[in-house]
Amino acid sequence: MATKTISLELDAYERLRRAKREGESFSGVVRRARFGPADACGSSILSALGEMAVRKSDEEAARRWEESGRGERTISPSAWEGEKAQ
Repeated sequence: MATKTISLELDAYERLRRAKREGESFSGVVRRARFGPADACGSSILSALGEMAVRKSDEEAARRWEESGRGERTISPSAWEGEKAQ
């Protein structure tokens, strides 16, 4: 298997060393690591939030639903009503 020598700053090396399990190689630690997506930056997060925002058409549909009276909350009758405690 081919190898590649890399340089790490001491703090990075210490984190890697602490993550290393008994009998595991540094390559194993790196393979086990999970890195966030490359586009996890402020602008991509704001863009994703914008796509999830309520749209005017959603607000209009909710308003019509409420006005129709079907949006009223009701409470179902209790199945326990009228029964006496034993």
